[in-house]
Amino acid sequence: MIGAVQLGLLAAFIVVLVPMGLAGWHLSRHKMLFFSGALFITLAVAVHLSPYFPSLSDFLPPSTLSASFPVEKSENRDSCLSLLHRIEWDSYESNGTTVLSWRWDRSDSDVSACEFQRLRRADALDLLNGSWVVVAGDSQARLFVLSLLNLMLGESEMESVRGDLFKRHSDYRIVVDRVGTKLDFIWAPYVTNLTDVVSNLNRNRGCPDVLVMGSGLWHMLHVTSSVDYGASLQVLSGSVMSMLIRPIGIAPDITPGASCGGRSQPHIFWLDMPTLINSMLNTEEKREKMSNATQNEYHWRLRSSKLLRQSKGPFLLLDMRSLSKDCGVRCTEDGMHYDGIVYQAAVHIMLNALLIESRQKL
Repeated sequence: MIGAVQLGLLAAFIVVLVPMGLAGWHLSRHKMLFFSGALFITLAVAVHLSPYFPSLSDFLPPSTLSASFPVEKSENRDSCLSLLHRIEWDSYESNGTTVLSWRWDRSDSDVSACEFQRLRRADALDLLNGSWVVVAGDSQARLFVLSLLNLMLGESEMESVRGDLFKRHSDYRIVVDRVGTKLDFIWAPYVTNLTDVVSNLNRNRGCPDVLVMGSGLWHMLHVTSSVDYGASLQVLSGSVMSMLIRPIGIAPDITPGASCGGRSQPHIFWLDMPTLINSMLNTEEKREKMSNATQNEYHWRLRSSKLLRQSKGPFLLLDMRSLSKDCGVRCTEDGMHYDGIVYQAAVHIMLNALLIESRQKL
């Protein structure tokens, strides 16, 4: 390196500086012309010699440039989202009663690296502070709401909540005053009802911060057509996508603008149907129409409907099918509705997904 610099300087001295000095002697009466020429030639020399000198970055430690601008890679975030359902179940006996528990799989290094955590009440309230949460669906969605409120509220508050929340086939609304969180449960047993919910949000220019939807059990029992179910899921997906890609209340033929009426896009979740244990279903009609084969057909229609993110849809899956299957017969009395701990796991999966997507840590 040093030899190259010396050679360059010598060449510049002979080729440029010596003739410039001689010309300067003749141009002594024209000092402005002389100094202008000198400046031009000096800059030209500097440009030609600059490749021989190390750059500024060579003198800085390797981490200095990158550490100043931390970037979270989206593939890492997506990877953690895909691991949220890596849950293991355990049970133990206490005073003659079987106690169930769950946790994320500690033996999986990828899961451990994501640092999933069960949120405490204060953490959940802080995360949902000032948010509007809408949960729409059937009895599974109602049980999900119950578990979420169990986390957010004290036992004394929950006594009144349970009676109001479980009024047959009704909506429910509550505001958690101390953090300004509003939660709406909307009774919507069919997917067509969910599409109506989205249409009403559009019509009223409403954009919740968190939207949880799930339906299918009533359709399986009373319609029993997986083809019709899949078609209704596609309509719902299109309705939700239209809410996200144009201002709410604006006609589809108008140029799309800010998503969800200018607000940030909501976090959208699909609450899947649980695994049905056919032999435990409490009526002959349910055992006949909600067979294992029918369940698999409905599940396949969901996966191929372009509703879920795995198929480029808007919904992030809360996989009640796998959660309930892994917990098994010990977690249900009627083969359809599961113990609260299963919905508790789904709630914590959702909350951890919110932390990941909003790039927050507790």
